[in-house]
Amino acid sequence: FYCGCNRVITRDRGRGHSYVARVLAEADLLAPQFDDGREVIQLHLGGGTPNFLDAEAMTTLVEGLRRRFDFSDSSQRDFSIELDPRFIDAGDVAMLARLGFNRASLGVQDFDPQVQESINRVQGVRQTLDILRACRDSGMRSVNVDLIYGLPGQSLEGFGRTLELVLALRPDRLAVYGYAHLPHLFRAQRQIDESRLPSPEDKLALLGLAVERLSAAGYQYIGMDHFALPEEDLSRAQRAGQLHRNFMGYTTHADTDLLGLGVSAISHVGATYSQNPRDLPSWEAAVDQGQLPVWRGVALSEDDQLRAELIQQLMCQGEVDGHALGQRHGVRFEEYFAQDLQAVQRLQRDGLAEYSDGVVRASEPGRPLLRLLAMCFDPYLRVAQEQPRYSRAI
Repeated sequence: FYCGCNRVITRDRGRGHSYVARVLAEADLLAPQFDDGREVIQLHLGGGTPNFLDAEAMTTLVEGLRRRFDFSDSSQRDFSIELDPRFIDAGDVAMLARLGFNRASLGVQDFDPQVQESINRVQGVRQTLDILRACRDSGMRSVNVDLIYGLPGQSLEGFGRTLELVLALRPDRLAVYGYAHLPHLFRAQRQIDESRLPSPEDKLALLGLAVERLSAAGYQYIGMDHFALPEEDLSRAQRAGQLHRNFMGYTTHADTDLLGLGVSAISHVGATYSQNPRDLPSWEAAVDQGQLPVWRGVALSEDDQLRAELIQQLMCQGEVDGHALGQRHGVRFEEYFAQDLQAVQRLQRDGLAEYSDGVVRASEPGRPLLRLLAMCFDPYLRVAQEQPRYSRAI
C-alpha cells in the first residue's frame, strides 16, 4: 500500500515480454539520437520490481540494450537492479550476475510483522538473508538495503529491532527513506489507516535512531537518506568531493547523461529533462507509432543550472562555498540569493544550518534534515504549496 512508484497491477507475467519488446523499440528510436562511441557506464533497472520479468524476458531486455548501446566493460561500471526478495531465488540472482549486474538493492522497509501487515508487504528475514548472500556469492560488488521510516504502526522499539537485524546482514549500503503519505496521488495509500501513522516528531525520532545506530555500526552518513561502509564507492567518492545525486539517489558518476526507457521514465540530457507518459496505453501507443514517447520536458534556464549546482553541493557535501559558486557563474552570491539566505537564517536560528564567510552548511543536528536547507534555494517550492505534492522533509 505504501509504494509511491508508478505501477501496473497484473498477475499475467507474460505481459512482461510485450513490455520488453516495446522498451527495445523505444531504444531503437532513441539510440540514433546520440553519437557513436558513447559508453553506457551505468545501467539501472528499478522503480518497482524488475524481477517480475522472467529469465527469458530479462535476458532479451539486457542483451537487446547491449546490441543497441555501447556497454562499458570498465571495472567502474555500475549495473544495478532493484530486487524483491519475496519473488526471486539464488538461481535468478546468478542469472542476473551473468547478464552483467554488479549491484543489487533489496527492498525491506521494516521487519516488524505488524508494520508489514499494515502496508500489505509480508517478508521474512530469512528470505532477505538468502538473497543477500546469493548476491554476494554471485560476485556482485555491492548490495544495498532499503528501509522506510514513518510507516503505520512503527515505534522506536520495533524499528530498533529492524535496524539490529539489518546490521547483522551487513549490507554495503543502506537507504533510509521517509514515508510520504500522498493518498491523493497514490490510490493504494488510501488503504492505510492514517491514525496509525507516526507524528512528525515521532518520524524525526525514528530517523534519529537510524542515524545513531548506523553511525555507531561504522557506516558513513552520506547525507539525507544514504549510508555506506567506509570502503564503499559512495563513501570514497564523498571524501574525494566526487559524489553526485540525481532523482534516483546518490551516484559516483557525475558527468553522465541519463536516458530513461519505459512508461513514466525520466531522462536528463545536458540541461534538459523529459518524461515519458505515466500511463501504459499512452506510452505503448507512441512507441507503436514509431514516435519518441515524450510526454513533457523542460530546458533549464541559467538560473536553474546555477541553483542545481548549489543544491547538488549541499546534498553531496553538506555545504557550499557561495563566493566560489558566484565567481563561476558571474554573480554576487549574497545579492543574488538574498531572499534564499533569509530562509537559511531561519534554519540557523533553529540550529539546523550555519552561514558565515559566504559558506552555507548544514549543522550536525541539521544533517538529517538537509533537504530543508536545499529547499531554501528552490524557488519553485515557493509557488503554490497548497498541496503536499512531493516528499516532505521529514
